[in-house]
Amino acid sequence: MAVLPHHRPVECKTIDGTTIAGWLYTVDGPAPAIIMSHGFNCVKEMTLPEVAEAFQSKGYNVLLYDARSVGASGGQPRNLLNPLQMAEDLSDIYTYVASLPSVDSRRIVLWGMSFGAVVSACSAAIDRRPKAIVMVCPLFSYVQPAKAEKAYAQLIKDRMSQLRGNEPYSLAPFTPKGDNPIGMGGAGGSGGVEAYNLMKAASELGHPDFSDRITLQTYQKLAMFRPKEHLDMIRTPVMMVIPELDDISPPEEQREAFSRIKSPKKEYWAKSKGHLNIATGEGSKEMVAATIDFFLAAFEGKIE
Repeated sequence: MAVLPHHRPVECKTIDGTTIAGWLYTVDGPAPAIIMSHGFNCVKEMTLPEVAEAFQSKGYNVLLYDARSVGASGGQPRNLLNPLQMAEDLSDIYTYVASLPSVDSRRIVLWGMSFGAVVSACSAAIDRRPKAIVMVCPLFSYVQPAKAEKAYAQLIKDRMSQLRGNEPYSLAPFTPKGDNPIGMGGAGGSGGVEAYNLMKAASELGHPDFSDRITLQTYQKLAMFRPKEHLDMIRTPVMMVIPELDDISPPEEQREAFSRIKSPKKEYWAKSKGHLNIATGEGSKEMVAATIDFFLAAFEGKIE
């Protein structure tokens, strides 16, 4: 199958008129398509283009997009990360991808990393059209109990401030020590420091439209987000990629969440890999190959 050069910029609309911007990697079709959802506050230029190109080389169309309010996509306030809204948006993105002439609309799958993995799962809990889901190092928990009361008080203080006409308060997702007000994403440990360094590197590389800030109200959305509760609603086959050395989303929590999935499923244990290097470097080619094998089996109904 002939592969066209890399990608082109595209846009689509959600039902409320918000513009979602992405990169579309196409192949001669009609061919299957993969919709890739990125990690927390990440833009499409970070890390995943290499993975998208690998999928494209295997004969898949790929849409790698910026989530609502992030990067080149529309949405206000900027960098307000609302996972349930993003899950709804993903259904509209799916509809757009299904309309593309190079896409076989009967073979569209979801692939999400970290935060994007649970967004994809929650979308598929309601939208039964995707033929399969791959969840890579999914992030399930967000608020450390010891930080909850102080963080919640800050959220309400900010809401009251906005009602007086002030701008939404924003802050960096991670401090240089790898911490944040709710204790998410490995905060207070090596995982939080890794996440800080990822955001710092994105800023230094000058990725277009990237902002190393999120609105404080993101934390209210996360505090009310219960992605595990949606997993038994999924009916399509699921592959979960669990990094052995994940220090941002504990592997044991990923495995516990995996046990809740009632649809046909497969676990991929990524030995010697961590949360932020799971998609690149040594072992990434094997992960892509296993993902393609999973998609082919899902298309043929052979996942048990």
